[in-house]
Amino acid sequence: MTPVRMSNALIASRDRFAADNPEERVVLNGREWGVVDTGGAGPALLLIPGTLGRGDIFWQQIEALRGRARILAVTYPATGGVAEWADDLALLMDQRGIGRATVLGSSLGGYLAQYMAAVHAARVERLIAANTLCSVALVRQVPPYSSDLDAGPISELRDGFGKGLNAWAATHPEQADLVALLLAEVGGRIPEPELRTRLNGIKRAPDLPAVALPAERIVTVEAQDDPLIPPFMREEVRAKLKPSVAYRFETGGHFPYAARPALYTAMLEEQLGLVPDGAGEWGGGEVRAR
Repeated sequence: MTPVRMSNALIASRDRFAADNPEERVVLNGREWGVVDTGGAGPALLLIPGTLGRGDIFWQQIEALRGRARILAVTYPATGGVAEWADDLALLMDQRGIGRATVLGSSLGGYLAQYMAAVHAARVERLIAANTLCSVALVRQVPPYSSDLDAGPISELRDGFGKGLNAWAATHPEQADLVALLLAEVGGRIPEPELRTRLNGIKRAPDLPAVALPAERIVTVEAQDDPLIPPFMREEVRAKLKPSVAYRFETGGHFPYAARPALYTAMLEEQLGLVPDGAGEWGGGEVRAR
């Protein structure tokens, strides 16, 4: 994997946030999670990252919404899987006195958010399924998921991510800082046991039950240039969830919250009811593209 350039504005900004908002370590049903909790009042928002992020990967949205929303951003434990994690997050909400929350999950987190909205529907005010998939049947057949995720060399798994990220940087040089940040995550900021568990979280994920929410409380997010979620998978997610609003980033890749943070925050402001629906940057309608 290409050595990570550790000095850039994006990493410096994230590191300042992490220093000011240290991750709590919280045991839920015997599994140790990381939690960033802004406290305070306002609509509750639960942020669930994908494979390559800790809870603070959403730092730009957390900083922008602080004081207007109660935000929990979580980091996966080193054990368990999608079904267990959904129960853990419901317990976390219990412990923090949150009855219902808007649940945004990206990638792996989007799959978990869908599962949570099916089995813990009473806890989900709104589902935001972002840059994600609704079936893992095909994914299990391709690297790295087709590899031995328990005993295979961790260097090979990390190098696989590195190749993909560096290929993206070659065609999107304007995102070099973001790629460096993600390379640092996969290079060791996400410990080996956690990384293996996240990958197995997708490989061994249960089929998704039907989401028990009305359409007006379901939203999808996708990016037209997402290299990991191809068009047919995006269509499958929309067909399964039948969202009331589908947000489409014209650019942003697999990580629009980091690549286009202000526009991502504007989406959350709409969905949390912090601005009138349709009055923000995205405009109105069932499909909103920017």
